[in-house]
Amino acid sequence: MIFKLGELFCGPGGLAWGATHADIGNPDYKIVHEWANDYDENTCQTYRRNICPNAPTTVYHADVRKFDLKKLSKIDAFAFGFPCNDYSVVGEQKGMDGVYGPLYSYGIKVLHLHKPQWFLAENVGGLRNANEGKAFTRILDEMRDAGYMLYPNLYKFENYGIPQARHRIIIVGIQKDINIEFKIPSYEPYLEIDNTCKTAIETPPIPTNASNNEATKQSATVVERLGYIKPGQNAFTADLPAHLRLHISGAKISQIYKRLDPNKPAYTVTGSGGGGTHIYHWSEPRALTNRERARLQTFPDTFVFEGSKESVRKQIGMAVPCQGAQIIFEAILKTFARIPYESMDANIEE
Repeated sequence: MIFKLGELFCGPGGLAWGATHADIGNPDYKIVHEWANDYDENTCQTYRRNICPNAPTTVYHADVRKFDLKKLSKIDAFAFGFPCNDYSVVGEQKGMDGVYGPLYSYGIKVLHLHKPQWFLAENVGGLRNANEGKAFTRILDEMRDAGYMLYPNLYKFENYGIPQARHRIIIVGIQKDINIEFKIPSYEPYLEIDNTCKTAIETPPIPTNASNNEATKQSATVVERLGYIKPGQNAFTADLPAHLRLHISGAKISQIYKRLDPNKPAYTVTGSGGGGTHIYHWSEPRALTNRERARLQTFPDTFVFEGSKESVRKQIGMAVPCQGAQIIFEAILKTFARIPYESMDANIEE
């Protein structure tokens, strides 16, 4: 069974890499790229280069609100990591009332138009609480109304061997008239993996000719401040001298000038970078390079990101970890192939 995959909000290709590398030991079951869409041109160029270099015209650079979904070719599977800006705990949490909140509805339109056999939708954990929980309920209801059985779960990717604490809601949907049931893949097989950020970044060493590995430049003040911040601390938990303290009113975001703890998974990689929100090395007084950040997202070193350093940072931050996505896509393929695998109960009530 070869599943042709379509994507909206495709990002640089984290989900697509996981999908196209999913391997269950049966060549009759695999996922292949069919088409993808994103509103950012650099992101589309990255996707074309790494996911479908021989079919660049199948990646559509367009605002989904102005995009003709009817012209897209037939698909068997669908993935959409709909924009999380309005659901993120860090943001203003406008939910459905924000600019980005309603964009999930274009994914629902694809479900009605193209009726794929299954889909995978991804968003931040904060989606559950947006609009007093009404947003999540509404999204699930609309997915069911499109004809799908749903299997939502909050995946904590660090439990699956990913070197990063990244918690994301992923909803797998399978057409109601297909008589199979998806089960959440267990993280038990992955608990023995060394997923410390130090190992991810240093083993093996990043090749000297690796792309997107430009050194970051820090001001003398930042270098001095980092000298007082121990691994795992941030600008508010470290014992800083007066002239290096930050005077920020309101919430003290824990990731500001936070240094990695080399013996733990990294904290969540995001697309931001201003005001001390880069991810900072545990021993060297600097922010991580984009290639180091990409390793925390489990992109292979051969995956080349297009665009400026700032654009690449955003692309990496908004992606789904490649190897985390692969685990879930392999569980979907095993479900269709009726191959048993270790599973666990979902941690989200529908």
